[in-house]
Amino acid sequence: MRNERKNAVRQAIVDTASRLFYKQGYGNTGINQIIEESGVVKSSLYTSFRSKEDILMAYLETSGAATDEALKSAAYKFTDPKERVLGVFDYLVDLVQEKEYYGCNFLNIISEIPKEDERIRKQIKKQKNGVRRLFAEILEPVGKADMADDIYTLFEGALIANKVHDEVWPVKSARSMAEKLLDKK
Repeated sequence: MRNERKNAVRQAIVDTASRLFYKQGYGNTGINQIIEESGVVKSSLYTSFRSKEDILMAYLETSGAATDEALKSAAYKFTDPKERVLGVFDYLVDLVQEKEYYGCNFLNIISEIPKEDERIRKQIKKQKNGVRRLFAEILEPVGKADMADDIYTLFEGALIANKVHDEVWPVKSARSMAEKLLDKK
């Protein structure tokens, strides 16, 4: 029972921090706000996490797993590799049009942290490399794995341009470019 309580407290902290980090940013979210909005006592927070950065790591791990699953699910609705790649972009088109979409969790965080923060950067690179691997895995059976980084760059560029313009056209444009690229070789 004690472990269940500890897990519930930890989950309440991660859920609250995830919502706050995503919506208002890491730097704009304080420990006291996480404590207040999660309904946990300060000592419970520090029993579960040593620092705000540890909470951030849990957020990145949790959202990374959810993102990886969503992208794979979008891709593997299809059997054809080209359609799989385009399925990922179609998922992105839908995602960026959601009312509560505030940009890519990982790009938002990496823009806030110092370059020297290797622990956080490493976690974000791990997630982003997973996206690169997904494209390579999709394209390998048709001998186009060498295009994975090109497709990945379109994917990331679409996320960044969407954040700047707050419109769907960058993602649709990247999808169109990916389709043309895949048709070339």
